[in-house]
Amino acid sequence: MAKFFEFARKTMFYIRILSGYEERRIRSYRLHLQQRLQQAQEKRNAIAKIPEKIILSEVRKMVQDMQALNTKLEQTEAAIEEYFKPIDKEAEIIMKTQLEGEEKTMRQMVETMQKQALIEEAE
Repeated sequence: MAKFFEFARKTMFYIRILSGYEERRIRSYRLHLQQRLQQAQEKRNAIAKIPEKIILSEVRKMVQDMQALNTKLEQTEAAIEEYFKPIDKEAEIIMKTQLEGEEKTMRQMVETMQKQALIEEAE
């Protein structure tokens, strides 16, 4: 009986081969394996790109933060300059007044020295 079943199994196998069923099944299995390999490769590539995407997003975020900080600094600097404008004008006026006073005293000293030199020359 076992021999009969073995013979029947072999006969069915030969019939499937001759009818092309086995070949189609093998092709289908090969195609299925090929698709699974392709999907696995795509997943691997996607996983490999994840760290790169994370790094790029972090860099973009840092650049945006730095740009925001730069704008805040520029606004703060403009506000400080605006706040100190009256003080700067007053300081400029004071400096001009002091320089004018020093120039006046220098002129007086020069005139005095010239007068003294003329007096000494006259003697």
